[in-house]
Amino acid sequence: MNFLDPRVDYIKKRFEKIDRVIGVSSAKGGVGKTTISVFTSLLLKQKGYKTGLLDLDIYGPSTHIILGVKNRKLKENFGVEPLDIDNLKFFSSVFFTDNKPFPMRGDELSNAILEILTIVNWDKLDFLIIDMPPGFGEPTLDLLRLIKKIEFLIITNPSIISLETVKKLIQILNEGKYKILGVIENMKSTEDDLIVKSCEELKIDYLGSIPYFYDIETIFGNVDTMIESNVSLYLDRILNKILI
Repeated sequence: MNFLDPRVDYIKKRFEKIDRVIGVSSAKGGVGKTTISVFTSLLLKQKGYKTGLLDLDIYGPSTHIILGVKNRKLKENFGVEPLDIDNLKFFSSVFFTDNKPFPMRGDELSNAILEILTIVNWDKLDFLIIDMPPGFGEPTLDLLRLIKKIEFLIITNPSIISLETVKKLIQILNEGKYKILGVIENMKSTEDDLIVKSCEELKIDYLGSIPYFYDIETIFGNVDTMIESNVSLYLDRILNKILI
């Protein structure tokens, strides 16, 4: 990526009015990262915070499905205005690709990230939640370089496989001295304390667990129901720890 690109300075200006940027990240797909991103955004909005949600899972954006977004008529005003979903500001990379397969690599991928961060006019926000791409490939590395204030909320499930890749992600973030808010153990179905002990060894805060809810997809698209759901009940207790 060419860091003399004028868009880099423009991105800094876009983020000046955003108090906190939280990247919801996982080292593997399928652990509920996107679901946690959406529910976190809704809960923060419900608490009265000016909140935005940005889906940068370039290869598999799906926050719009969970939110039930079908109308994607975007307005332009010195950039692109995010959608307003019951006072939640929302933009997804799916708008950028028009929901079509969009294979990218190298400079193409970096340029897509740059363009999205440049064009979206968030204005003043207390929180911007970013649904990060899974893993720690080029999109994640680009975001680390472009958004210096980003904090990380790491999602894992109780599996050994997920944990091993999470350890690598934590190592990368620690080496870059990025702020890690802690780890959420999602889809927990046993009393196993594997993730708790691993967080102690890594000296990372274990924020809590969310049980596996097999029927969670039945409430997707209904914002009010999602806010009142059991998932939100568990997640709200966790968020209270990082809002202090």
